[in-house]
Amino acid sequence: MLTKDQAGDIFDRIKKFSTTDELEVLFSGGRFALTRFANNTIHQNVAEENYAVSVRTAFGGRTARASTNKFDDESLRQVVRASESLAKVQHPDPDLLPMPDSREAVGRADLACPEPVEESVHPTQALSRHFPQTAGITPESRADGVKTIVGVAEKHALTAAGVYSSAESIDGIFNSHGLSRWHTQTSAEVSITMLAADSSGWQKANSPDVANVNPLMLAEIAAQKARDSSRPREIPAGRYTVILEPAAVLDIVGFMFWDYSGMAILDQRSFLTGRISTKLFGDNITIWDDVAHPLQSGSPFDGEGVRRQRVCLVENGVVKRVVYARATAERMKRSEHRDKVGRVEATGHGFVLPNEMGEMPQNIVFAAPGDPQTVEQMIASTERGVLVTRLWYIREVEPYEKMLTGMTRDGTFYVENGRVQGGVRNFRFNESLTHMLSNVEAMSVPVRACGEESFDMVVPAMKVREFNFTEVTKF
Repeated sequence: MLTKDQAGDIFDRIKKFSTTDELEVLFSGGRFALTRFANNTIHQNVAEENYAVSVRTAFGGRTARASTNKFDDESLRQVVRASESLAKVQHPDPDLLPMPDSREAVGRADLACPEPVEESVHPTQALSRHFPQTAGITPESRADGVKTIVGVAEKHALTAAGVYSSAESIDGIFNSHGLSRWHTQTSAEVSITMLAADSSGWQKANSPDVANVNPLMLAEIAAQKARDSSRPREIPAGRYTVILEPAAVLDIVGFMFWDYSGMAILDQRSFLTGRISTKLFGDNITIWDDVAHPLQSGSPFDGEGVRRQRVCLVENGVVKRVVYARATAERMKRSEHRDKVGRVEATGHGFVLPNEMGEMPQNIVFAAPGDPQTVEQMIASTERGVLVTRLWYIREVEPYEKMLTGMTRDGTFYVENGRVQGGVRNFRFNESLTHMLSNVEAMSVPVRACGEESFDMVVPAMKVREFNFTEVTKF
């Protein structure tokens, strides 16, 4: 693995080749390996180790970057030359700020708050997300995991497909103002689809700590879903009480978090425009962005090296604020929206510069409900409804109310009189996120969840009334 000391040496060499006013170098990469299986057999095993530097230079309001994965002197000289040549032909950006120094990147100490409900932001505390046991995963240990999964499939006369991957990665940033930040992380991920003649079941989990990823448990759950949803019957489309498992919640709500951005407000492309401090969701919905949450993952600093802050996005259904990159915060303070968006300050959520999107929250955490229920308890209290394992093929239909369309898959069940009655054919839905999150009747304890349509989050299962299914599929 590339170390911070080695990266520092590379940065010093790059500085010698540069004539720029300001210099920033991003480091990324690591080791990645994947074992893929289908038809109950491993058919692919790949591994890669690669590191790259991305060099940003700035001259009088002009900036650009260039990248390479070669660290010899000539390659570094060429990437600096490319970045500087590109920067010099850019139009000046009046919103471009000087690169942050280490003091600015840390954040203000007075942002700390002991009680999350009383303040909307506080600096995060660094957590270790590098686990030697995960870094030490071998092809043999992944194959053993797949063997366990296939064993479950064969026991139930099913066919298994999926992946078992592992990674050890680095992210770092150095600049000419003395800033240097470094983050290492490990990851293990298992995704399983169990196939029967007319049904399927699915489970997926990942974590920086492989001890939190249990292939046997995931395989058993996926197999149970495939078996229990066999011979699916058709029920009519319409509005149902639905019980969304965490992966389904994650994939649908993930479509709104691009809008929790100061740049999105300035560009008038956010459904939150004119709605900050407005009650959009139910009283039981409180959402944070918190990179330091023990179930979260990712780097504690943003694309400029600024420390990510814990930010309250929604409190008891009221939209509290959005996140900001440094330049976006300064633009917002000069804009017509400045008195309508709550507190305006850099929160450490900016993307790598230059970019057109600004920032977004990427470490979403739903607050635990006052009276959490298990999925089984939600089922038991449902007279007539649908249990959904996951959603896919989700697209936005109408941006202001966040009307989305998509489909259920891999385990959709009819619930009646407090019991699962069997599998049903999948549905297409058309549902507004503002409507959905205003109709949540019950939630579980939030868990780390991952899906296929959005990024990983800490979310609960949800019981939602009046969820709108518009069509029935033929499978």
